[in-house]
Amino acid sequence: MTSANFPIDLSAYQRIKLDPTQPALTPDQKAALQANIQLCRDAIVFFTATGAAKGVGGHTGGPYDTVPEVVILDALFRGAPDKFVPIFFDEAGHRVATQYLMAALNHDLPAEQLLRYREAHSTLPGHPELGLTPGVKFSSGRLGHLWPYVNGVALAHPDKVVFCLGSDGSQQEGNDAEAARMAVAKNINVKLLIDDNDVTIAGHPSHYLPGFNLAKTLAGHGLTVLEGDGEDLEGLYSRICQAINTPGPIAVINKRPMAVGIEGLEGSNHGHDVISVKLALQYLEARGRTAAVEYLKRIEKPQNTYTFLGSSSETGANRNVFGDVVVSILGRMSEEDRRQKVLCVDSDLEGSCGLAQIRKAFPEIFVSGGIMERGNFSMAAGFGMEEDRQGIFATFSAFLEMIISEITMARLNNSNVLCHFSHAGIDDMADNTCHFGLNNFFADNGLEDGYETRLYFPADPRQMAACIETIFHQPGLRFVFSTRSKVPMILDTEGQEIFGGDYLFAPGKDEVIREGTAGYIVSFGDALYRALDAVERLKQEGIDVGLINKPTLNVVDEDMMAKIGKAPFVLVVEAFNRKTGLGSRFGSWLLERGFAPKYAYLGTHEEGCGGLWEQYPYQGLDPVGIMAKVKSMIA
Repeated sequence: MTSANFPIDLSAYQRIKLDPTQPALTPDQKAALQANIQLCRDAIVFFTATGAAKGVGGHTGGPYDTVPEVVILDALFRGAPDKFVPIFFDEAGHRVATQYLMAALNHDLPAEQLLRYREAHSTLPGHPELGLTPGVKFSSGRLGHLWPYVNGVALAHPDKVVFCLGSDGSQQEGNDAEAARMAVAKNINVKLLIDDNDVTIAGHPSHYLPGFNLAKTLAGHGLTVLEGDGEDLEGLYSRICQAINTPGPIAVINKRPMAVGIEGLEGSNHGHDVISVKLALQYLEARGRTAAVEYLKRIEKPQNTYTFLGSSSETGANRNVFGDVVVSILGRMSEEDRRQKVLCVDSDLEGSCGLAQIRKAFPEIFVSGGIMERGNFSMAAGFGMEEDRQGIFATFSAFLEMIISEITMARLNNSNVLCHFSHAGIDDMADNTCHFGLNNFFADNGLEDGYETRLYFPADPRQMAACIETIFHQPGLRFVFSTRSKVPMILDTEGQEIFGGDYLFAPGKDEVIREGTAGYIVSFGDALYRALDAVERLKQEGIDVGLINKPTLNVVDEDMMAKIGKAPFVLVVEAFNRKTGLGSRFGSWLLERGFAPKYAYLGTHEEGCGGLWEQYPYQGLDPVGIMAKVKSMIA
């Protein structure tokens, strides 16, 4: 199916030219733009829905919404090529469908490749990556990171106009406030085209941030603000031309509902994510896109058919277990104690990090903090400054890098914060490299005699539950990591759950999962069950390898170190960054204690390949890669 023809005729796209000195559209220009808008919106609904059908997800509403601005810019770039830096810079990187569609329309990318949206090895990951995808001209990173960068691009091209597509979600990030002030101070000729649809992942900014007004905020920084209806094509074009013809930074704010015109999705925060196949079929059928409908109906979701030894067929989502267990603990507290002692702060990812359960059960202690990780973490830390008070904070592991300074301040102030960083590592990460949660050891950035910081990465749902029960009321900074993917239960040699029953979590202690005489693999989190499979298969081949689980990442278990330090080899297997993860320090720990086994470590070392479970074998971290490394060490 991936070699099939793209079922929407993109050659119908009309390559008109627009002159920014003429701010009024002719009837023919307007008609051409309207046709292009509808064509592009149909195409985006269709090929993002292929991601839904295949289970790799994606985002539909954002790229769908901003089509009018993009097709206008495309015509302006064509009409006055010397006036612009012709790049559709977009600070909402999840709107990557825009970049892929424009690459296809400009013949940098075969249209048929769009049928592999977010698949593994398709070069179409969930955020744009420069150098990976033909026709993609920038890497966006995460929300709210691009405007300061675009300021620099504009300063490098002072004789040209530079555009940055923005969103009301991106504008919540502190980076954008800094970029706004600098753009005004230096009169940088950057033009912001901001999609203001009052929707982010967890809800509506007008509800959880009452008082925040994007136009007033940007005007307060000193920008000229041009606000209007993003679906009023003539008004939109006129405002864009006004921005082009006015020197300095201008914000063109475009009001519209999320996923405007898509029945069942318009105005809903569900439009932020990928459209469901059901709604896509409904939309495409109404548009007469019969071939696209038939293609979508034929897609079969691919499955990982590999059977892992040593772990259960049952799986669970550790990221949700976190919230369930916290709710249970809070439920055992009196209402007065909860209000006095606990504050939970979300950063627009409550459904992804297990905080939604806490909000539903105990809304009185919950803050919907919006897309402001730095401030939200610090708020939780400030609440937890006093003894017996706990701040709770959660976001994606990739965003941990954004709050390193705030973590330091929390440590210096002896704060008590229970932090949950989900989407750690690389598993199931079709968003790809910018969303990999790789550098989590950065959280442990204090001095050795400083306030206690602990990093935990439980291996399965049973261990996650036991971990949270143990550490919830402890003082200090506690960082708990989980994956986006579901994980199986770790089993003993009799097929029983190791972390079930009366298991108690012991912070700082490593755990023997399998004994071995040939050497030991040390692992944790979602890498553990893959390493266990490798160990079981190696044992079947007569290679008696042991396996150690290290759920407390940043504490040396002296007893376990003495045990494995005498083994012929030690191999660390993890999904974290090879340069900054456990493996980069574990060898030093061994040497410092006088142990010198043959040592190696496997970790993430390449930019991603997209897809879901495919990320592990791509990095050589699957059982096949682990077994090959073990055999090379004992050869």
